[in-house]
Amino acid sequence: MGTVIIFALVALLALYGMFRTLREKNVLGFLFGLATAAVFGWFTIMTILHQGIPTGTH
Repeated sequence: MGTVIIFALVALLALYGMFRTLREKNVLGFLFGLATAAVFGWFTIMTILHQGIPTGTH
């Protein structure tokens, strides 16, 4: 279940990068950030829906 946490962190960092590239008016960086946030955000949502929220106990 660590995969969900890693995917979520990557998606959040991609969102941060997207907004940062907007300030710098870097279109290519914004597009790559958007694609990364979309893909990893989708993986995060689907993993949570399919396997549940990680509880930390086994």
